[in-house]
Amino acid sequence: MSGLIPARPARAAPRRNFSWRSRRLRSVVYQVLAVALIALLVWLLIGNTLNNMRLRGIQSGFDFLFQPAGFDIGEGWLNYDPVNPYWKAFLVGLLNTLRVAVIGCVLSTVLGTLLGIGRFSHNALVRELCYGYVELFRNIPVLLQLLMWYLLFIEYLPPANEALGIGQLVFLSKNGVSFPSLMWEPGHWLALAGLALGCIAGFGYARFARARFERTGRPLPVASVVVLLLTGLTWLGWLAGGAPAQFDYPSISELQVEGGSALSPEYMAVLLGLVLYTSAFVAEVVRAGIASVPLGQHEASASIGLSRARTMRLIVLPQALRLIIPPLTNQYLNLTKNSSLAVAVGYPEVVSIANTSLNQSGRAVECIAIIMGVYLTLSLGTSVLMNWFNRRAAIRER
Repeated sequence: MSGLIPARPARAAPRRNFSWRSRRLRSVVYQVLAVALIALLVWLLIGNTLNNMRLRGIQSGFDFLFQPAGFDIGEGWLNYDPVNPYWKAFLVGLLNTLRVAVIGCVLSTVLGTLLGIGRFSHNALVRELCYGYVELFRNIPVLLQLLMWYLLFIEYLPPANEALGIGQLVFLSKNGVSFPSLMWEPGHWLALAGLALGCIAGFGYARFARARFERTGRPLPVASVVVLLLTGLTWLGWLAGGAPAQFDYPSISELQVEGGSALSPEYMAVLLGLVLYTSAFVAEVVRAGIASVPLGQHEASASIGLSRARTMRLIVLPQALRLIIPPLTNQYLNLTKNSSLAVAVGYPEVVSIANTSLNQSGRAVECIAIIMGVYLTLSLGTSVLMNWFNRRAAIRER
């Protein structure tokens, strides 16, 4: 019987078509030509710039980065001295930029999400206050907001020797906000290890609870257990390290506030201005994402007895994320790039450091290239991270 059935002919291996009629070949050739043309233009531009600088006796190159900077920096996380090289000054400026960008993105997300949810409140006062906030702060240029907050801090706050005290722990003056700082000891490393272990355990438990809910339909408490794991393991690590609890408390002297840690008025003005400005746009992004969820989802959740808060957290926001994340990425990028406006209030971020380095070394092209490279790297890094999160949050059809 099998002999009566003709054997299926073997599929011939596809032959590569190298003819100019092949759309694939033409696309490759066009892309190669485009890349070659761009590379040629860049090479001509760089060569012409270097030649003109050489004819005018202008030094070029990045060797200046290893020379002593010769200028001081008002604040930073690194121990910096004017005899340190330029590259360390740029590193201090980069960390100051990240100090604004990272904290600003977190605070803008929290505040913007609350405002966006508040736009759907049944309470008319809450709803209108959120609406007024958005319309006020997003329609004032961010540079004016930075200048406004900076002038408020340096003009209307008392001098350092007359600082406003809150419980003799926090002091507010023209020099900024002073607060107690933890004196670091080796035992704190164990507390950090406990915190890291708590994050891993909390993440694992959250995934387990979600898998169990999808399998059985029975929810497990997640937020309270995760908080308990974080605090409990951190506390155990702190105890294992000897329970160090030494603090450096600020105090008022005849001239200034001494001791503790402080946030400068420049930093507070930049952070507050960027957060208030960006959160207004984030609120609109969140509002649009929530509004895109069909009304039937709200009605279905209400029919099974879910409260409005649980409906928002479990039903609406997870579906709205697929529309919220892409424009939210743009707001993060805008906040990071708008941090360059901090030079207007004297905050020593990377643009301010580059301007000072340019004036002292005369390497204008190099300093501008460093600024461009820093912001390009930060923007691409933010985009990669948010695209990864977008893929994780996307709704997958089964």
